Amino acid sequence: MSAADPNTEPDSDRFTSSPITMSHSGKSSGDLADEPDTKRVEQGEYTPLRWLRQITALLGHYGIETHGIAPIPAEERTEKRWYQMFFVWFSANMNILTFSTGTIGPAFFALGVRDAITIIVVIDLVFCLLPAFFAVFGPKLGLRAMVQSRFSWGYYGAVIPSILNVFSMQGFLILNCIIGGQTLASVSSHLDDTLGIVIIGIVSLAVTFFGYRFLHWYESIAWIPNVIAFIAMLALGYPQLHANQYVPVPKPTPAAVLSFASTLASSILSWCPMTPDYGVYHSPAASSTRIFIYTYLGFLIASITAHTLGAAFAAAAPNVPAWNTGFQDSTSVGGLLYGVLTPVGGFGKFLTVLVALSIPSACAPTMYTFSTSFMAVASWFSLVPRWVYILISEGVLIPVAIIGAKKFYTTFVDILSVIGYWSSAFSAIILVEHLLFRRASFTEEAYPITTWNTARLLPRGIPAVLAFFCGFGALVPFMSQVWYVGPVALDGSGDCGVYVGFVVAGCCYAVFRGLEKWWDGSREARTKANHAEEGLKQ
Repeated sequence: MSAADPNTEPDSDRFTSSPITMSHSGKSSGDLADEPDTKRVEQGEYTPLRWLRQITALLGHYGIETHGIAPIPAEERTEKRWYQMFFVWFSANMNILTFSTGTIGPAFFALGVRDAITIIVVIDLVFCLLPAFFAVFGPKLGLRAMVQSRFSWGYYGAVIPSILNVFSMQGFLILNCIIGGQTLASVSSHLDDTLGIVIIGIVSLAVTFFGYRFLHWYESIAWIPNVIAFIAMLALGYPQLHANQYVPVPKPTPAAVLSFASTLASSILSWCPMTPDYGVYHSPAASSTRIFIYTYLGFLIASITAHTLGAAFAAAAPNVPAWNTGFQDSTSVGGLLYGVLTPVGGFGKFLTVLVALSIPSACAPTMYTFSTSFMAVASWFSLVPRWVYILISEGVLIPVAIIGAKKFYTTFVDILSVIGYWSSAFSAIILVEHLLFRRASFTEEAYPITTWNTARLLPRGIPAVLAFFCGFGALVPFMSQVWYVGPVALDGSGDCGVYVGFVVAGCCYAVFRGLEKWWDGSREARTKANHAEEGLKQ
């Protein structure tokens, strides 16, 4: 059923602002501190917000999602098409962006095809477990990822990952649009990267604007042209790929191996701060294992396939003149794809265009999470509807992507690595909180959802912030980027920052949060003892 049907959108008559969205308890789900702002909005004191509210109500009548970041009540989490949890991530990864990540091994780190594929298989098998685990939070709690993070980071501490996620999602959008623009430009001399980027940006905006249900419908079919194109590429390029296996390559250096592995890990970990967002309307009745398996298979099958193909074709391109011409000496992944499909003439052009136009399968979830993360930064931001942030994202996206396209691989690796650094520390903190301190439970006792917007009822967040900065500080010596190489990386270790940040942040959080729990328990015990002593005296 399409999201365009207004009867299927459970919150179409709601104002997008979370403070005035009613929770499942029947009370306003906003914090008490937000009530004055809400009342002023309702009374029309803030004219721009009143206008936005009216426009949002109108959009809701046409089936466009208008829900903000407030928890989705259990009675509204009724979606039982669990295959959507597979296809949303299968489509988001079975595309040319994931293909491009695979090309980094041979094109940027000079790895041979066998070495690159071995690294891909190991990293994908292990790291796809993490975003799949995070996806379980969506149906079970009905919370957006950045709102759920408040149960470990605290109300104010969660501002840090929310801001970082806003920039990260925008960075991913830029990469997607660059690749899409290059791919479209490769099929005709009348097109250039700039026009292609504009076209991809507009298509992504259209898909994201409708919201959650339309996005899931789109993702259920967006993978089809990419699968057809990849099969065609394999059929056409198999002789060259087979011959390339026997081409001698230099022995890989530890730095190249670890750096490529870190880039792959970063690209996968970057999904962790967003996977919960795409299960918030799905029923919590399904077992956690079922949700996890659907999501894991969606990530794993698509990632291994696209990464492997990218590595194989990039490694062979220098030995195939037609491919290398399209690849433009490792600067245009879209050109490489078209170069491989050129022998089938018009059908090859058609497939190339379809692959480019399906890039919104990765852009749409990213742009959607950009908007919800922006709303989670502060209560005032949550008063602005989701669709406004989507328009802001679009306005920033196109000009920056046009500039970034000039140095694609440098831009690509830098953005992926920086996202991976903070995502690894963030993921470790969320995992430790859930597994160690909330006993891997999704009950109301473990996660009192009604406190989601009340700072004094949420954790302080000090342990999370300290652990995050400890993890980030520890990884700096292990960084290896164009703009900075740490002392450990200089010794030949390559970029190990992602792994160091994950381990250090997780361990530090376990210690700091344990100390906080011990302190709170001791203080509570002393308070009870004092009260008991006073009672005896009376």
